Amino acid sequence: MIKEIKEVYKYRELLKSNIKKDIRGKYKGSFLGVLWSFVNPLLSVLVYAIVFPFILKSSQENYVTYLIIGIIPWTFFTTAISQGTTCILVNAGIIKKVYFPREILPISIVLSGIVNFVISCLIILLFVIISGIGIGINILYLPLLVIIQSILTLGIIFITSSINVYIRDAEYIINFLTSMLFYATPILYSSDLFPENMRWIHTINPMAGLINAYRDIFFNKVAPNLKIITIIGVISIVILIFGYKIFNKLEKGFAEEV
Repeated sequence: MIKEIKEVYKYRELLKSNIKKDIRGKYKGSFLGVLWSFVNPLLSVLVYAIVFPFILKSSQENYVTYLIIGIIPWTFFTTAISQGTTCILVNAGIIKKVYFPREILPISIVLSGIVNFVISCLIILLFVIISGIGIGINILYLPLLVIIQSILTLGIIFITSSINVYIRDAEYIINFLTSMLFYATPILYSSDLFPENMRWIHTINPMAGLINAYRDIFFNKVAPNLKIITIIGVISIVILIFGYKIFNKLEKGFAEEV
């Protein structure tokens, strides 16, 4: 794996240009441009904030801020998974013509997602200030959470992007699964509201622990549960290693299949 890391580093300029292309190309030609990074989560929150308090009978104080803190990390996760799953097929032309480490494509998706996520975190900061919650010292845990989520996301993308080359329906199946996972993740509600006999779903769902950790540092202004974060970190690293092995094995046929 050291050899592959050195190979990616050798092509770091290509990686940089891909990240820039992903960031600029996402909103290319749109009137608001990068401002959609702010507008999209706000529109989602507006819908959920109007509808779900009536459905869930939520009495959560500062519910809009509560939603924002859950939706923005989730948007980072699902957007990266969606774009990452198709990143090999989307770049079929260059893959057939030029050699470069194929790992650059999933990595650039995740790194550009981190940039958009960091920009979107300004919305969270704005809301916690306006709502009177304020900013606590535990916000310093944010880089750790972003790193763990990025490792988890990259590991998943290694798997989904390589499988999607051979099974084209994988893209639609994965989009369906992430949509279902949304409701199994405490974004619209607190983990305490989830049926007790089904809370094991949160236990095996790394994003549930991460969303709760983001809420701890932004909303509750306390340190995240380090035991849970450590477990999620280990799981994420295992998924990354496993995902890369799958990607490395399947990439040999990319040029012929795309």
